[in-house]
Amino acid sequence: MDKGELVPDAVVIGMIESKLDQHAAAGGFIFDGFPRTTAQAKALDELLAKKKTAISGMLALEVEKEELIKRLQGRGKVSGRTDDQDISIIENRINVYNRETSPVIDYYNAKVKFRAIQVWKHRGHFRTALQGIDALK
Repeated sequence: MDKGELVPDAVVIGMIESKLDQHAAAGGFIFDGFPRTTAQAKALDELLAKKKTAISGMLALEVEKEELIKRLQGRGKVSGRTDDQDISIIENRINVYNRETSPVIDYYNAKVKFRAIQVWKHRGHFRTALQGIDALK
């Protein structure tokens, strides 16, 4: 993970199932950064179907590459995270995203459950994200 690679699917799905079970009475969940692969998306659908529920939608906060790199490096300076300060690790994360996570958009788009929020185009991007969440209700 420190090199910008993804955590194995089985580990992540197990963690998600555990959290769902711990909070069975919750009226819903927001998964930040999950699913990251199409295999995880399919596994999540199967898990939720087993629990007689389904995902309402997927929101993607889209940022231009240069802005993303700038923000991650800024976070690295403030937090001391060395992985956020190393451009080769950041570039690898972006490559992993394009290769493994980006196809999740197609998966949810086909189910008419995908919505992109282009955060670099909106000053009030947090408000725009909340409006996207509200639209899923």
